[in-house]
Amino acid sequence: MLPIVDTHVHFWNHKHPELRWDWLAPDAVHPILGDIDGIKSEAFDARHLWAEARFAGVTHFVHVQAAIGSPDPVTETHWLTEMAQTHGIPHGIVAHADLGSADAARQLAGHQESPLFKGVRDFAAEPALAAGELSAEYERSLRRLAAHDLVFDLDCEFPNMGAAGALAARHPDLRIVLEHFGYPRRRDDEYFQAWRSALTDLAKHENVVCKISGLAMTDPLFSRESLRPWAEHCLESFGPQRCMVGSNWPVDRLFSSYDSIMDCYRDYASTLSPDEQRAVLSGNALDVYRLAS
Repeated sequence: MLPIVDTHVHFWNHKHPELRWDWLAPDAVHPILGDIDGIKSEAFDARHLWAEARFAGVTHFVHVQAAIGSPDPVTETHWLTEMAQTHGIPHGIVAHADLGSADAARQLAGHQESPLFKGVRDFAAEPALAAGELSAEYERSLRRLAAHDLVFDLDCEFPNMGAAGALAARHPDLRIVLEHFGYPRRRDDEYFQAWRSALTDLAKHENVVCKISGLAMTDPLFSRESLRPWAEHCLESFGPQRCMVGSNWPVDRLFSSYDSIMDCYRDYASTLSPDEQRAVLSGNALDVYRLAS
């Protein structure tokens, strides 16, 4: 069983006095999934994750911003760093920063106090790309990320991948990770062909990496075969040296078990050479997120 680096997990604890997770509020409705009441527990942290993942052959976990609605995003990084000191998880942090704001430099400096800080995901990025309104301050923040070898995790549906490609061309030294292979909203053939074409074009930019994660989000009754064409096209377009995997846990627990998701990833990579399989399942993530092996 080849080891896996899980590049996409989320933690929370509603008892924290300063942090908020608005998307997990009792009356919150997820913008893609709708009803996610099945995961709305008081807390989900390193202990709970390891209870579910300990038999899956996973060696590292990367936490991606989750405390949406908190007054200061740096507080989440401090909390996660303390968690890692106690429990050994997470091994890397992709934090939130308001990259288009005047406070961006301060937030990035605050995150950099943690040795686990590896990059940023900012939900404001895709709406700005869609509107063609990426500000000068946002561009400066992206240059800061590149200068400090920090990763830009980008949410981007297929209609906006052209703008994402232009961003990648403007910032060739910035490592960009396409989240959840482009957040597909439908699984019909017409949508697949449009997504496939846009993904192929985006993959032409060498500084973009594809995160194969969140596979079940728009296919709740998925099978291994129903997801295969999507995963295989990611591997075909980006190549085994620019793909990585993530569980999107515990969100994808709404649709499957942790071990089953990891088994799917190993299966989709199984047609590759042994070295390529290791790259997709662990090696690329270790490199992109600068994780100690």
